[in-house]
Amino acid sequence: MSEVTHIERPNPSVVPTPPLLSVRNIEVVYDDVILVLRGLSLEVPKGAIVALLGANGAGKSTTLKAISGLLKTEDGEVTRGEIMFDGARINGIDPDKIVRRGIFQVMEGRRIVADMTSLENLKLGAFTRSDREIDADLDMVFNYFPRLKERTGLAGYLSGGEQQMLAIGRALMARPKMILMDEPSMGLSPLLVKEVFAIIKKINRDLGVTILLVEQNARAALSVASHGYIMEQGKVVLDGTADDLRDNEDVKEFYLGGAGDQRKSFKKLKSFKRRKRWL
Repeated sequence: MSEVTHIERPNPSVVPTPPLLSVRNIEVVYDDVILVLRGLSLEVPKGAIVALLGANGAGKSTTLKAISGLLKTEDGEVTRGEIMFDGARINGIDPDKIVRRGIFQVMEGRRIVADMTSLENLKLGAFTRSDREIDADLDMVFNYFPRLKERTGLAGYLSGGEQQMLAIGRALMARPKMILMDEPSMGLSPLLVKEVFAIIKKINRDLGVTILLVEQNARAALSVASHGYIMEQGKVVLDGTADDLRDNEDVKEFYLGGAGDQRKSFKKLKSFKRRKRWL
């Protein structure tokens, strides 16, 4: 008697979980004429750390500002596509309302308030809250960053690493569903970079906060991320799991030190094919 092969069929009752953040084919224009993002699409699952990598000028920071609503402060605008967060469209909404929906951006260069104390900076992060658990969350931040509790003077006198810790702590005070981090390794020593990224991973694991991480330090970013996107000239040109990107020979050459200062462009690779998802 011949064997019967059983084929597993998909269960129609199982509905895939939608991503927390979905950026769908967006274009961003500055000053009504300068096209910076050219049909960019990406997704960030709930509870994940996703890295957004690329050289200077690729459009990484503009992507974060489009998500957080900060383009308006620089005469920028999303002119095409949509940004969905937690099931609702958010492009075009004011930045303070986006914070209230659960997105907080840690800006490039920290942007702490130098003439306020660390404690005052942290309380500033909770400006959208009216609950009575702010003191408990301050203790939580000091648990992650004990050095901040010891620094009682003005934040402007903190070291670069301490200012980055303060910026992340201020974001946590907003109780965000998602944190956008723009170049957290900038200006830090290799030892401090390792420490800051270890804390980012711990925050994600302990609190379940979703993180979209913009970085030029691809090695550090891929050490904590589960998935990564690589941008060039305003669009995503490659994406995959962190492991796949680390093992990709082109990524090794361009972003993980294999090419030294002679970093090339993906556009010059015959073997490289752009992915046109969601288009």
